[in-house]
Amino acid sequence: MGRGAALNGDVRAVLPPIAVSPVTLYRQPPPPRRSRWRLAGSVLGWALTIVLMLAGGAAGGLYLFGHEAVAEIQAKTPEVKIAQKRLAVPSAGKPAIALLLGYDRRYTGVDAGQASRSDTIMLVRADPQTKAISMLSFPRDLVVDIRCPRRAPFRNRINQAFTECGPIGTVETVKAATGLPINYLITVNFRGFVKVVDRLGGVWIDVDRRYFNNSGVYSAINLQPGYQQLNGYQALAYVRYRHTDSDLYRTARQQAFVRAFKDQVKSAFKPSKLLGLVKEITRNVEVGQGGGGSPSLKTVLSYAFFAYGLPPGHFFQAKLDGLEEDTQFNLFASQDNLRRAVQQFANPDVESPEKATAVALGVKLKSKAPAPRDTSVTVLNGNGVSGAAADTSYLLGQRGYFVVTAPNGSADAPSYDYFDTEVQYDARQPRAKAAATKLANLFGSAKVAKRKGRIEALTGGAMLTVIVGKTFHGNLAAAPIDQTPKRQAPNIAKGSAASLQVLRDRAKKVPFPLMVPTVIERTSWIDRERPVRMYRIDPDRKHKTVRLVYRTGASEYWGVQMTDWKDAPILGERNVTRRIKGRRYELHYSGPKLHMVVLRTRKGTYWVVNTVLDSLSNETMLAIAKGLKPLGSLR
Repeated sequence: MGRGAALNGDVRAVLPPIAVSPVTLYRQPPPPRRSRWRLAGSVLGWALTIVLMLAGGAAGGLYLFGHEAVAEIQAKTPEVKIAQKRLAVPSAGKPAIALLLGYDRRYTGVDAGQASRSDTIMLVRADPQTKAISMLSFPRDLVVDIRCPRRAPFRNRINQAFTECGPIGTVETVKAATGLPINYLITVNFRGFVKVVDRLGGVWIDVDRRYFNNSGVYSAINLQPGYQQLNGYQALAYVRYRHTDSDLYRTARQQAFVRAFKDQVKSAFKPSKLLGLVKEITRNVEVGQGGGGSPSLKTVLSYAFFAYGLPPGHFFQAKLDGLEEDTQFNLFASQDNLRRAVQQFANPDVESPEKATAVALGVKLKSKAPAPRDTSVTVLNGNGVSGAAADTSYLLGQRGYFVVTAPNGSADAPSYDYFDTEVQYDARQPRAKAAATKLANLFGSAKVAKRKGRIEALTGGAMLTVIVGKTFHGNLAAAPIDQTPKRQAPNIAKGSAASLQVLRDRAKKVPFPLMVPTVIERTSWIDRERPVRMYRIDPDRKHKTVRLVYRTGASEYWGVQMTDWKDAPILGERNVTRRIKGRRYELHYSGPKLHMVVLRTRKGTYWVVNTVLDSLSNETMLAIAKGLKPLGSLR
C-alpha cells in the first residue's frame, strides 16, 4: 500500500488538491500539533553531529560541564556494553570509524511492546590525514548474512540483526559485510531527534518536491518544495519518508540531512544554546568505544575541532550502486558493488571534484603531484627492524613508484631512532612537496619535511626519501579509487516554455530579477503538483524566494531556487569556482557528482539543484546553469 498509489502516498489515485490551477501562492504551513506525533518510525543517525554541535560552542563554556556531559554519553545499557567489547581500539592520529544506529520502538498501536528495529544503519569515517569525513548508509531492506553470537549466519534484511540480537548483532553483521574495523558504536533514542533539531532552531533543508500524506497508513508528512528551515517534527517526517519511492531515496535523504545539519551547526550555532543541546544529547544517545570506557573530553574535543575545521567539500557520501529489488521490496547487492562502496568510503578521493569539473568542462587538469611512475624514491631504515627498507621498497614499487637504491648500497638511515615514518623531499625538484604529501598518505601518520643534512648523501638524487619509522608495520594504506566520471554530452532540450508564464506571473512580486531555465534535462517538464512556489525564505522574513520544480521521466525531481538572500547556509560549502563566458559559477559536489551549481549576480542568487540521487550528469547540470537567462531578455 502506498508505493503503487498516487504521488500523495494514499491508497487510491486522486487529482492533486491544486489540479484546477497549477500555481498556488501560500505561506509555509505550521507544523502539526505535538499531540499528533506518534512515537514510532525511524530515526536518522544524527549522533554523528555530536562533535559538530560541541564544536560550535565556546571552549571555555564546554569545559564547565564537559566532563559530566562526556560521562553521560558512555555506554549505559547492557546491550551496548556487550557490543562495545567487539569494537576495535581507536588509535591517535589514525582514521576512526563509527557505526550509527538509529532505532525505533513503538509505544502505542498494534506494534506496542514489540522488539526495536534499526531503521538507520550508517558508517561514518573521520580521517585526519586527508581531512575528510565519509559516510556509507545501508538500506534497512538490504539482504545480507546476519551474524549473531552463538548462532549460525542466516540471510535476512540487515535491520533484522538489531531486532534479533541487538546492537552486537548489527556490529558483527556490518563488520562481516564490509571487512572494516569499527571503533565507536553510537545508538540513538529517536525521540531525541525532534528535541535536538528544535534546540538548534531547526535545520535548513533543500526539499526537492511536495511531500504529503495524512492517510494514517504511513506517518503524516506535509512539506512544500524549496529550501526551507524544518523543525524537529518536519525533519523527522522527511528522513522517515519512503512510501512513494524506496529505501534508496530514504537513505539519500538521511545523508542530505546530515550534511545540512553540519552546515547549520557550523554557520548558525550560538554558544548560548550549548548547554541545553548537550543535555538533550546526553539523554538520548549512548557511545560505546573500542577498549571500553567513555570517550575522554580530549577525544571529543579533537573530533569536534576536526569536524568544525573541515575544508569545504571534504564531506563524502559513498553510495551502494547496482541494487536490485524483488517483489517483496528486498534489496540485493553484488559482492563487487559492496566492495566498491566500501573502498570509496574508506579511501575517499578528495581530488574528485576538481577532476570531475575538468572532465565536464573539457579541460586538462593540472596535477598537483606527479604520477608515481614519475616520482623517484629512496627508502632508508630508520627503525632498526631487519628488512624494513627492502620490504617498503617492494611495496612502493608495487604501487608504481620508481625506487632508487642508495649510492653506498646501504639502506640504513643515520640512526634507528625514528618513531614516525618521514617523507623528505628535494625542494629543488618541481612538485616535490606535493609528491611527498601524496606519498605520506600511504603511511598514515608519516611526517613531511624538506630534505637536508646527512640524508642528502644517501638519496641518490631521488625526488623523495622515505625513512621508515617504528610506527610503520609493513602495510600501505589503500589508494583512493579514481572516481572521475567519463565525459558525456549534456542530456538537455529547450525548456523556456516550461516555466516562462509562471515566472512572468511573479516577476513583479519579488525584488530581484527572475531567471528562466532556457534548457532543461531532456525527459523533464515542470512538475504538475507543485510547479512553482514563492515564499519568504529566511528566519527574519526579509528575503523572498521562488522555487521551480521539475520532474524527470524517471519520476525524480530537480529544481531551480532564486532569491536575494546571499548568505543561506547551503551556499557555504562550495568545492570549486569557475568563470565561464563572463559568469562565475560555484560548484557544490558530492564526491564526483555535481549536486548544485550557484550563480550570483548583484541583485540575486540562483542555484540549480540535482535530484536526491544526483541522477543528472555533471554536464547536464552545468548546461542548465549556463542556460539561465533573465526573464526580461525573453519575449
